[in-house]
Amino acid sequence: MKALSVIVPCYNSQDYIRRCVDSLLPDGALSGNTRGGVEILIVNDGSTDQTGAIAEEYQKRHPGIVRVIHQENGGHGAAVMTGITHSTGAFIKVVDSDDWVDAASYAKVRETLTLFTSFIETDTPGAPDMVICNFVYEKQGKERKTAIRYANVFPQGRVFGWNETGQFRKGQYLLMHSIIYRAAVLRESGMELPRHTFYVDNLYAYIPLKNVRTLFYLDVDFYHYYIGREGQSVNEESMIRMIDQQLLVNRMMVTSLDLDTVRNKRHRNYLLSYLEIVTMVSSIMLIRAGGDGNLQKKKSLWDFIRNYNRRLHFRLRYGFLGRLVNLPGPTGRSVSVSVYTLSQRIIGFN
Repeated sequence: MKALSVIVPCYNSQDYIRRCVDSLLPDGALSGNTRGGVEILIVNDGSTDQTGAIAEEYQKRHPGIVRVIHQENGGHGAAVMTGITHSTGAFIKVVDSDDWVDAASYAKVRETLTLFTSFIETDTPGAPDMVICNFVYEKQGKERKTAIRYANVFPQGRVFGWNETGQFRKGQYLLMHSIIYRAAVLRESGMELPRHTFYVDNLYAYIPLKNVRTLFYLDVDFYHYYIGREGQSVNEESMIRMIDQQLLVNRMMVTSLDLDTVRNKRHRNYLLSYLEIVTMVSSIMLIRAGGDGNLQKKKSLWDFIRNYNRRLHFRLRYGFLGRLVNLPGPTGRSVSVSVYTLSQRIIGFN
């Protein structure tokens, strides 16, 4: 059994896919033909440039490690789901084609996952549902890099449960960049990512998490998340333009959370906090977009949450962030945006 399947969803990535795949190629000792090795699944999501040809070149040079899957364009979520379907590894990691991983950290990750895979193969307890690593924001034009680390939250060197986790700070969430799922847990979650929709990385980092009971933290700056490419979906102008897709993801996150099934308090509080942040971002983008139509969309989002689950609505609406994004009138909305902008600068999120 391969220890790790790395899924690389790509669309018109010819200018940067080589950097990504080169960083993922393992050394000879842990090649794709070796027990506990790595497979790299490049999912070419209907690219119209040279992405597919470049991917085929890697498959030809690295048989047994790189596999290419070509499909009609379905968006990031469709490419991720295709990768999951075709993966054979004990653990699954998604790496976007404009991002990359650190070589030294990657070696430690592979070593750790190989050990856990041996537990899975021999049906021995000890393999966690999720492995967590740090990630680094690589912001275009900025020399100072922001690393999101979790040493204050998680114990190190052993598998642990939610009861042993510390307090997450605002902005310190488990994003797709920091997560490596055990494949069985990811599949058993029933996650289905929508086609032709941006921001599905939030669903990927959220929906399967309700099934995660055991975790392992590796304190290495593994994933490098590139921000600043023109047209990138995390750009604020793009988020406002594609707000309906953000709202779809937000609603799917709401309906995926059943408070009664998450017994552990710290686990439940984390899920609530993450949902709170995403709902705040949706609300702020609608406020910034302005106009009666967008303000009505904001009201409809909060009405949707209340109609789905009044208890959940109460937890979100009357927390600090819920109150902040629902301050009345133009002055209240101005205050909401100002606090959000200040938070961006202090915390460093997008």
